[in-house]
Amino acid sequence: MIDADTAVRMAELESRLAEQDRMIADLNEMVIAQWRKIDNLERKFGELRDEMDTAALTRAGATDTPPPHY
Repeated sequence: MIDADTAVRMAELESRLAEQDRMIADLNEMVIAQWRKIDNLERKFGELRDEMDTAALTRAGATDTPPPHY
């Protein structure tokens, strides 16, 4: 038979385990949300970098030729 002290200790351990399971699930959700945000930001950064590269090439080509009135 289990005495009262052991039953109380087991109930406390079960409670702590349930709390830790909930905390791990919450942290997992946060990690997933942050991962999605990072992926989105990396994609946008790549698009902006491509736009800047295109703009730099266009600008560099435009400065090589003199204006038509020269």
